[in-house]
Amino acid sequence: MKKYLTIKVIAQCVAVLLCCMLPERGACQTGEKTVAALIEMGFENVGWTEDDSERVYVLQNSAYRLQGVGLGKAVDIIQKMGLPERKPCRIVVLDNNVPQISLTYNPIIADTVPEASRRDWNVSYEVDGTWKKVRHVRRENSSLFKIDVMVYPELSLKNLVITQIYQVLFNLSPAVEVSLWKGMKLTAQMVIPVYNDGYGSVAGKVHPGFLTLQQTVRVPYNIWITGTAGWFNGSRYGADLAVKHVLKADERFSFEGRVGLTATYQWDGFRLNYGTSTRWTWELGANFYWPRYNFQSSVKVAQYLLGEKGVRFDFIRHFRYASIGFYAMKAEGAKTNGGFRFQIALPPYKYKRRGYIPRVQPSPNMGLAYNAGNERYYYRGYRANPSDNIMEDNSFNPYFIKSELLNY
Repeated sequence: MKKYLTIKVIAQCVAVLLCCMLPERGACQTGEKTVAALIEMGFENVGWTEDDSERVYVLQNSAYRLQGVGLGKAVDIIQKMGLPERKPCRIVVLDNNVPQISLTYNPIIADTVPEASRRDWNVSYEVDGTWKKVRHVRRENSSLFKIDVMVYPELSLKNLVITQIYQVLFNLSPAVEVSLWKGMKLTAQMVIPVYNDGYGSVAGKVHPGFLTLQQTVRVPYNIWITGTAGWFNGSRYGADLAVKHVLKADERFSFEGRVGLTATYQWDGFRLNYGTSTRWTWELGANFYWPRYNFQSSVKVAQYLLGEKGVRFDFIRHFRYASIGFYAMKAEGAKTNGGFRFQIALPPYKYKRRGYIPRVQPSPNMGLAYNAGNERYYYRGYRANPSDNIMEDNSFNPYFIKSELLNY
């Protein structure tokens, strides 16, 4: 009789233990299946974790050219695979393994709606508390050491000859881009002239373009720091440091600063001519984003390559497939200048890697800036990376991502 009671008690304890473990096992299966589904879609650096307060996924969109579209697809998959009951679900979005934004779903306990929708997700730059939970989580389908060959189309126009409407230079400039470690990217570009009418013999030769190492880190209080060294555009080489800060109290407002120490160079084919006289350049700016119209306004004070100091205003409207804006600038000793600029997304809009085979594709977008004042001497600067443009700068804006989720 005592032996029978002992066996019965043990069986009851085992049954209670199994009942307690079933929800955890179910959550584990849901998380692992969701990670597998996201990897199948082409997302990289995918992982997940869960505790008593929330479930968190971490991912990097490497499959869709437009971040809003790609993150919308990720939300659909996570909702389809199953959200946790009675606690939040978060998605931390990475770029080159550096956290950018988070998407959060908070369930309403009394809500009678059986399924969540895209509009139920909030988007924010805030990731500090959640990032501590997932920064050491094992991630699948790593992006490290995978090679992208981005082909950048470059079009330049100038109207300086009375008898000719425009002089034209069109290049195709493939760039090898590879992530070496968290936040670090190597870019090596070759410029291949396709059509040269009026830009001189030097511009008509195949020559190197950007050759840079770029490191980005995120620190607390919504601050990103990016350091770049190498060969830039604008015939400049040297080092560049950029800092961006988004206000935690109101994410519509952001501030940025940049400082560079560069010297001049010129490629004559594969012959390099370079100078050793360096110039300091810097800029400080403030930005405001109007979510209703995805409209961005900014003001910057800067010191340009000739040492002149000036102020610049930008007004940009962002759409899914394009960013269009106007600018105006005034510097000491120079006449007022301005114009318009635009950037358009290039197809294909979805692409996947095949393991570590190099992926060849057009650049995510291309654009032009129109110099209405025909100023060729003052206001000169440089870009530290071929992907540095108004559309890429806005790609992780939480308000823009939210509008894409709502308008899909």
